[in-house]
Amino acid sequence: MSERKKIDVASYKGRGRQRWVKIFLALILAGVISFSSLLGVVLYGAYDHIAGTPQVMVVLGCQVHPWGPSVLLQDRLDEALDYLEDHPGLTVVVSGGQGPDEPTTEARAMADYLIAGGVEEDAVLLEDQSHNTAQNFQFTAQMLEELGYDLEETEILVVSNGFHLTRARMLAQRAGFQEISTLAAPSSHLPSRLKMYVREPLALVKSFLFDR
Repeated sequence: MSERKKIDVASYKGRGRQRWVKIFLALILAGVISFSSLLGVVLYGAYDHIAGTPQVMVVLGCQVHPWGPSVLLQDRLDEALDYLEDHPGLTVVVSGGQGPDEPTTEARAMADYLIAGGVEEDAVLLEDQSHNTAQNFQFTAQMLEELGYDLEETEILVVSNGFHLTRARMLAQRAGFQEISTLAAPSSHLPSRLKMYVREPLALVKSFLFDR
């Protein structure tokens, strides 16, 4: 009789372990599916989506080093310069504050780069207080409204690396912009590109929930 009880207990423990393994595997599968879906949303936005005739270009900031803009930021600025060469006359907002490890504001570094590339200085507006993408658009919206722009009618063209644009569009809408086009810059620094395509689906969830 005692031998039978030992066998029953062992069998129960085995079934219990199998159940927890199945639950663990199901959670992993759900996580993979969720991440893949979010990555698909990010990838869909990682291309040019231009409609209408943008009046204002908004270039989003990125890391600035002591020697100048980071590679990712140079990609954004070069893409902006290429577009402005064929579409002169746009007002350009460069948006980004100064981080603790940056020698100047991202906006100032971007403005200097664009002006050196041939953009008229009086066509460049500096938004130099923001420290994340949500603030980029909140402070840009405030600045444009103070200058007399109607956010619902002003067509803007957002310039950033492709991986960033899905989240950027969402946050631009939350800031009050209605007519939003996007211009996708390449991400020529491969390690950064791989890192960001892993990070950005998670950042999209974070911004969706908390960046209001």
